[in-house]
Amino acid sequence: MSEPTPVFDDLRDESEELDRLVAGLGAEQWGLATPAPGWSVAHQIAHLAWTDRSAFLAVTDPERFRALVEKALAAPDSFVDEGAEEGAALPPEELLARWREGRAALDRALRDSVPGARFPWYGPPMSAASMATGRLMETWAHGQDVADALGVVRAPTDRLRHVVRIGVRARDFAFGVRGLSAPGEEFRVEVVAPSGALWTYGPEDAAQRVTGPALDFCLLVTQRAHRADLAVRAEGPDADRWLDIAQAFAGPPGAGRPPRTGTEGGRAGEAP
Repeated sequence: MSEPTPVFDDLRDESEELDRLVAGLGAEQWGLATPAPGWSVAHQIAHLAWTDRSAFLAVTDPERFRALVEKALAAPDSFVDEGAEEGAALPPEELLARWREGRAALDRALRDSVPGARFPWYGPPMSAASMATGRLMETWAHGQDVADALGVVRAPTDRLRHVVRIGVRARDFAFGVRGLSAPGEEFRVEVVAPSGALWTYGPEDAAQRVTGPALDFCLLVTQRAHRADLAVRAEGPDADRWLDIAQAFAGPPGAGRPPRTGTEGGRAGEAP
């Protein structure tokens, strides 16, 4: 069994918060458009249910999961949308039940996994804690889409530390996925947590720095808001470039969200 780790509990709590947001919705609200073009509230929850199921298979049945990877490689531009479309077509109560059952099964599988085990994924193999971190990041990001569709302002929590961490660790990937050379030097990242704590990464004396509220940094790296609308600041040319391309999710670069004063743009990228 895996050693107890706070990220398992934080993933559960993040999912339960989103569950409370959608549990009482009427059928019309499930059909509300979210900031992701073509995706309703139902699509967002269906995507989470679909990806939780993929993660469960990765942990419990790697061979069946590899079959999903083959499908993804065969249709890289459509397989995520197809999974969301299938779930969104279900009656809301059935979709909600499927999501609840799937995330509960994944929670048990992660907690029961062998210490040190690594599981296949759409990118490099992941530990149980890394898998949970990725699921929390997606749950929070898609939950933001749902909240935006409903006109709800969510109170940020210190669970965002997991999203910040994955965003910082994905710095070089963000450059590489765009065919750019990653900076040779580390950056200093300093973000202020919802609790007021200062979360820091990288050398204190680094020449290039990124600073701002943790919430804004998370909105940036999940591409849920445009940089122009956020209070995240960079010092240094490479750090400044990073803020233009940052992404905390696997897969190809997303189009991101337009600035609030700009024209409508494409859907932010999704982690498969």
